[in-house]
Amino acid sequence: MSDPMLSIATVQEIRDQCLCLAAQRAARRLARRFDRVFAPLGLTNGQFSMLVALSGTWHPRLSELAAFLGMDSTTVTAAMKTLERRGLVELQPDPDDARARRPRLTGSGRDLVGRAVPLWREEHARVQADLRGAEAAALARTLADLG
Repeated sequence: MSDPMLSIATVQEIRDQCLCLAAQRAARRLARRFDRVFAPLGLTNGQFSMLVALSGTWHPRLSELAAFLGMDSTTVTAAMKTLERRGLVELQPDPDDARARRPRLTGSGRDLVGRAVPLWREEHARVQADLRGAEAAALARTLADLG
């Protein structure tokens, strides 16, 4: 079977109109942007999101945290091990299911989130300004509705 070649017009159509490609590219650029902001704290944007998710009264199982973050469980488990080694989270057994673990922030984890939030706010304000404010909020709602 021969290797079919796409026309340059098809390649350009996908480049210019594919929502999935546009979202992936934007997500990567945003991730790098926030990774740079959190680098002085030794955090990635993904770790920041995990720590923030654990900052309230919700104490999810790792699988629930993965679903909330839109990640697979193995990625969350690996990330939690890194955060645990740094003393930012503790993994506790689930009282209802000995096979499941529930991460909780340590005092150090709470302190780090407290230092990271102002950095996030500053960078997020810059992103919103780049996207012209109100449009950014509408975009966030629209993306959240995709499922």
